[in-house]
Amino acid sequence: MGEPLVDIHGASVARHGPLVLRDITLHVHRGEFVGIIGPNGAGKTTLLMMINALLAPAHGQVDILGVRLPTWRGYRIRRRIGYVAQVESVDPRLPMTVRETVQLGAAGRLGWFHRLGREEARKADEALNQTGLTRLAQRPIGQLSGGEYQRTAIARALVQSPELFLFDEPTASVDPRAQRDILHIIQEMHLDRGATALYVTHDLHTLPERCTRLVLMKEGRVWRDGPKEEMLAPALLRELYERAGGGSSNGGPGEP
Repeated sequence: MGEPLVDIHGASVARHGPLVLRDITLHVHRGEFVGIIGPNGAGKTTLLMMINALLAPAHGQVDILGVRLPTWRGYRIRRRIGYVAQVESVDPRLPMTVRETVQLGAAGRLGWFHRLGREEARKADEALNQTGLTRLAQRPIGQLSGGEYQRTAIARALVQSPELFLFDEPTASVDPRAQRDILHIIQEMHLDRGATALYVTHDLHTLPERCTRLVLMKEGRVWRDGPKEEMLAPALLRELYERAGGGSSNGGPGEP
Protein backbone atom coordinates (compact mmCIF):
# COMPACT_ATOMS: atom_id res chain seq x y z
CA MET A 1 0.00 0.00 0.00
CA GLY A 2 3.04 2.28 0.21
CA GLU A 3 3.75 4.86 2.87
CA PRO A 4 0.63 6.18 4.65
CA LEU A 5 -0.48 9.75 3.96
CA VAL A 6 -1.48 10.00 7.63
CA ASP A 7 0.99 8.28 9.96
CA ILE A 8 0.35 8.94 13.65
CA HIS A 9 1.96 7.07 16.55
CA GLY A 10 1.03 7.74 20.19
CA ALA A 11 0.10 11.39 19.67
CA SER A 12 -1.50 13.62 22.29
CA VAL A 13 -2.86 17.15 21.86
CA ALA A 14 -3.54 19.77 24.53
CA ARG A 15 -5.95 22.68 24.13
CA HIS A 16 -5.98 25.46 26.73
CA GLY A 17 -4.12 23.21 29.17
CA PRO A 18 -5.74 19.75 29.38
CA LEU A 19 -5.09 16.96 26.90
CA VAL A 20 -8.01 16.50 24.51
CA LEU A 21 -6.38 13.76 22.41
CA ARG A 22 -4.52 10.94 24.13
CA ASP A 23 -2.19 8.33 22.67
CA ILE A 24 -3.65 8.47 19.16
CA THR A 25 -2.34 5.95 16.65
CA LEU A 26 -3.80 6.12 13.15
CA HIS A 27 -2.57 5.20 9.68
CA VAL A 28 -4.41 6.16 6.47
CA HIS A 29 -3.10 5.01 3.10
CA ARG A 30 -3.65 6.53 -0.32
CA GLY A 31 -7.12 5.87 -1.72
CA GLU A 32 -8.73 4.92 1.61
CA PHE A 33 -12.10 6.34 2.65
CA VAL A 34 -12.16 6.35 6.46
CA GLY A 35 -15.11 7.37 8.62
CA ILE A 36 -14.61 8.79 12.13
CA ILE A 37 -17.50 8.53 14.58
CA GLY A 38 -18.04 8.93 18.31
CA PRO A 39 -19.97 10.95 20.89
CA ASN A 40 -19.69 14.72 21.29
CA GLY A 41 -16.40 15.66 22.90
CA ALA A 42 -14.65 12.52 21.70
CA GLY A 43 -11.98 14.56 19.88
CA LYS A 44 -13.04 13.97 16.26
CA THR A 45 -12.70 17.59 15.10
CA THR A 46 -9.49 18.05 17.11
CA LEU A 47 -8.01 15.05 15.31
CA LEU A 48 -8.80 16.64 11.92
CA MET A 49 -7.28 19.92 13.09
CA MET A 50 -4.06 18.16 14.02
CA ILE A 51 -3.94 16.37 10.67
CA ASN A 52 -4.52 19.75 8.99
CA ALA A 53 -1.47 21.15 10.84
CA LEU A 54 -3.62 23.58 12.84
CA LEU A 55 -2.79 21.99 16.20
CA ALA A 56 0.62 20.70 17.21
CA PRO A 57 1.03 17.37 19.00
CA ALA A 58 2.27 17.63 22.58
CA HIS A 59 3.62 14.08 22.48
CA GLY A 60 4.08 11.33 19.93
CA GLN A 61 5.02 11.23 16.27
CA VAL A 62 2.82 12.73 13.54
CA ASP A 63 3.68 12.61 9.83
CA ILE A 64 1.16 14.12 7.41
CA LEU A 65 1.84 13.79 3.67
CA GLY A 66 5.42 12.93 4.52
CA VAL A 67 5.98 16.01 6.71
CA ARG A 68 6.75 15.69 10.44
CA LEU A 69 4.63 17.81 12.78
CA PRO A 70 4.94 20.29 14.33
CA THR A 71 6.32 22.48 11.56
CA TRP A 72 6.31 26.24 11.07
CA ARG A 73 5.42 25.53 7.43
CA GLY A 74 2.02 24.08 8.22
CA TYR A 75 0.51 26.24 5.48
CA ARG A 76 2.36 24.10 2.94
CA ILE A 77 0.60 21.00 4.23
CA ARG A 78 -2.78 22.76 4.15
CA ARG A 79 -2.27 23.61 0.48
CA ARG A 80 -2.24 19.85 -0.15
CA ILE A 81 -5.35 19.14 1.94
CA GLY A 82 -8.96 19.86 0.99
CA TYR A 83 -10.88 20.71 4.17
CA VAL A 84 -14.68 20.93 4.25
CA ALA A 85 -16.28 21.87 7.58
CA GLN A 86 -19.89 22.27 8.69
CA VAL A 87 -22.12 24.95 7.16
CA GLU A 88 -20.79 28.38 8.09
CA SER A 89 -22.78 31.53 8.68
CA VAL A 90 -22.11 33.98 5.84
CA ASP A 91 -23.07 37.66 5.79
CA PRO A 92 -25.77 37.94 3.08
CA ARG A 93 -24.24 41.29 2.04
CA LEU A 94 -20.95 39.65 1.07
CA PRO A 95 -20.56 40.30 -2.68
CA MET A 96 -18.18 37.39 -3.45
CA THR A 97 -19.72 35.02 -5.98
CA VAL A 98 -19.77 31.24 -6.05
CA ARG A 99 -17.20 31.20 -8.88
CA GLU A 100 -14.85 33.55 -7.00
CA THR A 101 -15.14 31.42 -3.87
CA VAL A 102 -14.38 28.24 -5.80
CA GLN A 103 -11.35 29.86 -7.43
CA LEU A 104 -9.94 30.53 -3.95
CA GLY A 105 -9.03 26.85 -3.92
CA ALA A 106 -6.51 27.46 -6.71
CA ALA A 107 -5.20 30.59 -4.99
CA GLY A 108 -4.63 28.63 -1.80
CA ARG A 109 -2.67 25.96 -3.68
CA LEU A 110 -0.57 28.32 -5.82
CA GLY A 111 -0.11 31.10 -3.28
CA TRP A 112 -1.94 34.40 -3.00
CA PHE A 113 0.46 36.34 -5.24
CA HIS A 114 0.15 34.03 -8.25
CA ARG A 115 -2.18 35.16 -11.00
CA LEU A 116 -4.81 32.58 -11.85
CA GLY A 117 -4.63 31.48 -15.49
CA ARG A 118 -6.68 29.49 -17.97
CA GLU A 119 -5.91 26.16 -16.33
CA GLU A 120 -7.27 27.38 -12.99
CA ALA A 121 -10.39 28.76 -14.73
CA ARG A 122 -10.88 25.38 -16.43
CA LYS A 123 -10.57 23.56 -13.10
CA ALA A 124 -13.08 25.92 -11.53
CA ASP A 125 -15.55 25.28 -14.37
CA GLU A 126 -15.03 21.54 -13.96
CA ALA A 127 -15.59 21.71 -10.19
CA LEU A 128 -18.71 23.86 -10.61
CA ASN A 129 -20.10 21.32 -13.07
CA GLN A 130 -19.22 18.35 -10.87
CA THR A 131 -21.01 19.88 -7.89
CA GLY A 132 -24.03 21.07 -9.87
CA LEU A 133 -23.28 24.75 -9.34
CA THR A 134 -22.75 26.01 -12.89
CA ARG A 135 -26.05 27.88 -12.99
CA LEU A 136 -25.26 29.50 -9.63
CA ALA A 137 -21.72 30.58 -10.53
CA GLN A 138 -22.51 34.32 -10.41
CA ARG A 139 -24.69 34.21 -7.29
CA PRO A 140 -23.28 35.87 -4.12
CA ILE A 141 -22.41 33.20 -1.58
CA GLY A 142 -24.39 35.06 1.08
CA GLN A 143 -27.55 34.17 -0.85
CA LEU A 144 -26.97 30.42 -0.92
CA SER A 145 -28.87 27.77 0.99
CA GLY A 146 -26.92 25.58 3.40
CA GLY A 147 -26.70 22.74 0.89
CA GLU A 148 -25.56 25.07 -1.91
CA TYR A 149 -22.92 26.57 0.36
CA GLN A 150 -21.57 23.09 1.20
CA ARG A 151 -21.40 22.18 -2.48
CA THR A 152 -19.44 25.41 -3.02
CA ALA A 153 -17.03 24.40 -0.25
CA ILE A 154 -16.52 20.99 -1.88
CA ALA A 155 -15.95 22.61 -5.29
CA ARG A 156 -13.35 24.94 -3.75
CA ALA A 157 -11.57 21.91 -2.26
CA LEU A 158 -11.66 20.10 -5.62
CA VAL A 159 -9.93 23.02 -7.35
CA GLN A 160 -7.02 22.60 -4.92
CA SER A 161 -6.37 19.12 -6.39
CA PRO A 162 -5.55 17.95 -2.86
CA GLU A 163 -3.85 14.72 -1.91
CA LEU A 164 -6.12 14.33 1.12
CA PHE A 165 -9.71 15.41 1.88
CA LEU A 166 -10.96 16.10 5.40
CA PHE A 167 -14.73 16.29 5.85
CA ASP A 168 -15.97 17.51 9.24
CA GLU A 169 -19.75 16.96 9.48
CA PRO A 170 -20.35 18.22 5.92
CA THR A 171 -24.04 17.24 5.93
CA ALA A 172 -24.91 18.69 9.35
CA SER A 173 -27.57 21.41 9.46
CA VAL A 174 -28.79 20.87 5.89
CA ASP A 175 -32.05 19.34 4.72
CA PRO A 176 -32.30 15.65 3.72
CA ARG A 177 -32.29 16.33 -0.03
CA ALA A 178 -29.15 18.46 0.29
CA GLN A 179 -27.58 15.71 2.39
CA ARG A 180 -28.18 13.21 -0.41
CA ASP A 181 -26.70 15.60 -2.99
CA ILE A 182 -23.58 16.20 -0.88
CA LEU A 183 -23.04 12.50 -0.22
CA HIS A 184 -23.44 11.73 -3.92
CA ILE A 185 -20.82 14.34 -4.87
CA ILE A 186 -18.35 13.08 -2.24
CA GLN A 187 -18.77 9.46 -3.29
CA GLU A 188 -18.45 10.27 -7.00
CA MET A 189 -15.29 12.19 -6.19
CA HIS A 190 -13.84 9.13 -4.47
CA LEU A 191 -14.91 6.85 -7.32
CA ASP A 192 -13.60 9.10 -10.12
CA ARG A 193 -10.42 10.39 -8.50
CA GLY A 194 -9.51 7.62 -6.07
CA ALA A 195 -9.34 10.39 -3.48
CA THR A 196 -8.12 9.73 0.05
CA ALA A 197 -10.67 10.95 2.59
CA LEU A 198 -11.39 11.16 6.31
CA TYR A 199 -15.05 11.79 7.05
CA VAL A 200 -16.35 12.82 10.49
CA THR A 201 -20.05 12.42 11.25
CA HIS A 202 -22.33 12.04 14.26
CA ASP A 203 -25.19 10.70 12.11
CA LEU A 204 -24.57 7.16 10.92
CA HIS A 205 -27.37 7.52 8.37
CA THR A 206 -25.19 10.01 6.48
CA LEU A 207 -22.12 7.78 6.47
CA PRO A 208 -21.07 7.37 2.81
CA GLU A 209 -21.44 3.85 1.43
CA ARG A 210 -17.96 4.03 -0.08
CA CYS A 211 -16.49 4.38 3.39
CA THR A 212 -14.96 0.96 4.04
CA ARG A 213 -13.28 1.56 7.41
CA LEU A 214 -14.40 3.21 10.63
CA VAL A 215 -12.41 4.78 13.45
CA LEU A 216 -14.42 4.92 16.68
CA MET A 217 -13.35 7.67 19.09
CA LYS A 218 -14.19 7.98 22.76
CA GLU A 219 -12.81 10.31 25.44
CA GLY A 220 -10.05 11.62 23.20
CA ARG A 221 -8.77 8.20 22.16
CA VAL A 222 -9.09 5.86 19.20
CA TRP A 223 -11.32 3.29 20.88
CA ARG A 224 -11.73 0.90 17.93
CA ASP A 225 -10.55 0.84 14.31
CA GLY A 226 -11.65 -1.68 11.71
CA PRO A 227 -13.88 -2.64 8.76
CA LYS A 228 -17.14 -0.68 8.64
CA GLU A 229 -19.38 -3.74 8.94
CA GLU A 230 -17.63 -4.87 12.13
CA MET A 231 -17.57 -1.40 13.68
CA LEU A 232 -21.32 -0.92 13.12
CA ALA A 233 -22.26 -3.90 15.29
CA PRO A 234 -25.17 -2.70 17.50
CA ALA A 235 -23.55 -3.88 20.74
CA LEU A 236 -20.34 -2.02 19.90
CA LEU A 237 -22.22 1.19 19.07
CA ARG A 238 -24.18 1.03 22.34
CA GLU A 239 -20.90 0.74 24.24
CA LEU A 240 -19.33 3.56 22.22
CA TYR A 241 -22.13 6.01 23.01
CA GLU A 242 -22.62 4.88 26.58
CA ARG A 243 -22.32 7.63 29.15
CA ALA A 244 -19.87 7.37 31.99
CA GLY A 245 -21.97 5.75 34.67
CA GLY A 246 -24.35 4.07 32.23
CA GLY A 247 -27.05 4.99 29.76
CA SER A 248 -26.76 6.32 26.22
CA SER A 249 -25.86 9.86 25.35
CA ASN A 250 -28.49 12.33 24.20
CA GLY A 251 -28.71 12.50 20.46
CA GLY A 252 -26.82 9.23 19.98
CA PRO A 253 -27.03 7.74 16.53
CA GLY A 254 -28.95 4.62 17.42
CA GLU A 255 -28.46 1.65 15.14
CA PRO A 256 -28.06 2.13 11.41
